[in-house]
Amino acid sequence: MSIDTTTQQVTDALNASVRPQDDLFRFVNGTWIESTQIPADQASAGSFIDLRNQAEEDVRTIITELAQSGSDDPDAAKIGALYNSFMNESVINGLGATPLDPDLRLLDSAHTKADLEMAIAQFYSTGVGAPFGIEIDADRNDPDRYIPWAYQSGLGLPDEAFYHADEYAPILDAYRTFIPTLYSLATGANDVEAKEAATQILAVETAIASHHFTVVESRDAELTNNVMDYDDFTALTGNFGLKAILTALGITADNAPQILCMTPRAFTGLGEVWESFDVETLRTYLLWHLILARAPYLADDISAANFAFYGTVLSGQEVQRDRWKRGVVLVNGGLGEAVGKIYVAKHFPPENKAKMEQLVADLLAAYRESISTLDWMTDETRERALAKLATFTPKIGYPVKWKDYSALEISEDDLLGNIRAVSKFEFDENIARLGKPVDRDEWHMTPQTVNAYYNPVMNEIVFPAAILQPPFFDAEADPAWNYGGIGAVIGHEIGHGFDDQGSKYDGSGRLNNWWTEADLAEFTKRTKALVDQYSAYVPAQFPPDSPHHVNGELTLGENIGDLGGLTIGLKAYNIACKRAGLASSEQAPVLAGLSGIQRVLLSYARIWQEVRRDELMLQRVATDPHSPSEFRCNGVVKNVDAFAEAFNVQPGDALYLAPEERVRIW
Repeated sequence: MSIDTTTQQVTDALNASVRPQDDLFRFVNGTWIESTQIPADQASAGSFIDLRNQAEEDVRTIITELAQSGSDDPDAAKIGALYNSFMNESVINGLGATPLDPDLRLLDSAHTKADLEMAIAQFYSTGVGAPFGIEIDADRNDPDRYIPWAYQSGLGLPDEAFYHADEYAPILDAYRTFIPTLYSLATGANDVEAKEAATQILAVETAIASHHFTVVESRDAELTNNVMDYDDFTALTGNFGLKAILTALGITADNAPQILCMTPRAFTGLGEVWESFDVETLRTYLLWHLILARAPYLADDISAANFAFYGTVLSGQEVQRDRWKRGVVLVNGGLGEAVGKIYVAKHFPPENKAKMEQLVADLLAAYRESISTLDWMTDETRERALAKLATFTPKIGYPVKWKDYSALEISEDDLLGNIRAVSKFEFDENIARLGKPVDRDEWHMTPQTVNAYYNPVMNEIVFPAAILQPPFFDAEADPAWNYGGIGAVIGHEIGHGFDDQGSKYDGSGRLNNWWTEADLAEFTKRTKALVDQYSAYVPAQFPPDSPHHVNGELTLGENIGDLGGLTIGLKAYNIACKRAGLASSEQAPVLAGLSGIQRVLLSYARIWQEVRRDELMLQRVATDPHSPSEFRCNGVVKNVDAFAEAFNVQPGDALYLAPEERVRIW
């Protein structure tokens, strides 16, 4: 049988110096890793990044063509104007920090804490971070209504741990040095003033951080599910004028009689912090967060200083990305669906959607088959799990209706004005949800986004068009490559409906325990074994005794998704083989010496092809619920019976786990 292009490409790239039984990740990706140098403007390189770069190129072409076409379409004009306002570097540099002047005047006129609270409201509605966050979304306790979700915020570092944990002390020191530099550039303060400002800012942020939920606590659906009456919620913060801020934002007891408070401890703590600092210190803190929000859109010296910390110190990037790339990111963020509509027409043919629909159907059928035969689950829980599976809503490629941008006004010569306008447009659109029926057609990613997601409150799995291309999906490739690629991604997203948090929601999207006590105990036992496995992993680029090991609790949901994704992807491949007239996937044709099942496994390893700079890896291990890529591959396959059988993994091999030690969940 002739070998397809994908099979040839993968087999040509295999690293013969590594055995798949010892390290499947480097067997498939090792040759690429050894020859890959991360571009200076990137913190990582790999399959996801390559697709994102390609999507950016595609969007740049769209923007350029729109600019040249002289289209009279209003959205096209806005896309061009927003992009041009960012690309007009000489104008931006000529303005220096002066675009901040209206915001600075607002802060300068604030003489009381009540004045500062009103400044928070005005800033928040135009894209400036506040000491807390709030947005309107479907209620996890009643998915047919919208409710404000309130959560902790207000830090300049990635997480509360960076303010107190010894392993992050070098980053905290770098932040302490960075603050005066950027502060001086943005405000004109002298060295003494800027260093005093840094002391004040760090004092406030450290105090706020001391009340924050940890990253593990923050992903707990039950711990963060605190529905409170409006007055009870606003009373949490004591003398901090939360009610006044919410009222100024358009959130009142009339249109939002209840609030879902995700992090009550942080709100109580915020009241204490607000009480303990004087007006001048709090003003300086708010000014700092104004600067952080606006710095990427100001003159090059300010933008570069901001990048030196957030790009280089935190992520390891050596240089800023080209300006056009940052401009594309801005347009994707501000007018994403207007761009997406054109992107889909150019890059997502109808036949790709049809093939994806078949893949999704196969994955859902495979989950149904697996749940129906689980030996550890009682019929009572099984029936409820199958009922939830039956209500999953797949969304593929692009939304059925596009966002209306007619209320958004964009100017070609006012970048920061555009940033405020886009932020205000999005904020107003979000607030307008209150009191309206829940929009189940809405997407939370644009079609040109290389990603996918599961939304537990909607019980939906969403796959934007941009991820539906090689190496994840190739309509011309041997089917095994698709089932190990996008098939595993589909299985992963479905699996989130049954991970340690998603499994707390029923099929209607309601947070509701549908498990028997015994089944929940068994599920918890199995997931605990996965926590223990992953907590022992240290990225290969760090010393084995490094404190920067994987957090098995933080990454549990994604690890369950990964394990389920591959396990069910293999089952779905078997379904596809049977549909093609074969007895099972074991009878799939051998190509280049590889069985069909081996090709699925190699495809799975290939999608996690990635290298990261040390700085980014450290940050991700601390805050990212996803495990590093090598463990998304090797940590999964060692638990999969089909891997052990396909590659004859034996005791003594690095990826061997005794059958009784393998974690089997779905």
